[in-house]
Amino acid sequence: MNPAPDSIPGAIERPPTLLADLHASVLARLGPEAGQLTVARAVLGIFFTGVKLSNGAGGLCATPIKSVPEAVCCPSSAKAMPTPGKIAGRPAAQILEDLYRPQDLRRTLAIATLNALAETLWLRDGAPAGVELRDGDAFDALTIAAGQRVALVGAFPPYLRELRRRGQPFHVLEMDPATLKPEELPFYAPAERAAEIVPQAEVFITTGTTLINGSLDGLLRLLRPGAQAAVIGPTATLIPEPYARRGVTAVGGTRVLAADELLEILAEGGSGYHFFGKTVERVTLRLSPAG
Repeated sequence: MNPAPDSIPGAIERPPTLLADLHASVLARLGPEAGQLTVARAVLGIFFTGVKLSNGAGGLCATPIKSVPEAVCCPSSAKAMPTPGKIAGRPAAQILEDLYRPQDLRRTLAIATLNALAETLWLRDGAPAGVELRDGDAFDALTIAAGQRVALVGAFPPYLRELRRRGQPFHVLEMDPATLKPEELPFYAPAERAAEIVPQAEVFITTGTTLINGSLDGLLRLLRPGAQAAVIGPTATLIPEPYARRGVTAVGGTRVLAADELLEILAEGGSGYHFFGKTVERVTLRLSPAG
């Protein structure tokens, strides 16, 4: 695995994927501390997966329940999942190797662990330097002028409502049109049309679940020059440089304030409505895209 370019003076080679870049950046900055941390507890909830590390830091990732084969208790589903009873106590750095598995719950657990390690950096070093830090949702960090075309990846209800309220021209790229309400269907575009729609958009917004399914790198390569691009949601790792190198201008992630309480909520089937503003806070980083 190559270290992140910003950790090597004069280096110009970029890691092949955003996840690999985030992984390398976090490990390089943590240094020896990364090898000392283990997972104290993990909860693979219905909507979100949460991790608490041995140092108390917590991390989140959306649970891609639809990606689990047949989503039933059978051998095909079991292969997609981490082994229950053998997660607690494992080295965090070892779990991160599952970032490179196909889309499944192992990668989800690895991203939650990566986010807990990123939180460790925040606790140790404070907010990243060279970015504008904002509380609240990343949508508010975007300056969307009237008439600008927006490409939204994923049927995210609050954003759909706000874009419709403004009368903004937009497309929502979604794999499952059944997730859209009847009044939202006129804005629907199949995910296969991304290569046509994304390059035309002045504003691009995607949920962090595109990190889980491996589609984010391809989508970011489609960005038109000068476009605003936001990656939002608890899955998004709050380490700015890897995103900035790929043209992202805003990252909206989360910080876990109370890991134990959060994991109890997730274990009882909780969603964002149950933890935002309580055990988890939203944080937005405004970035300057790097060359």
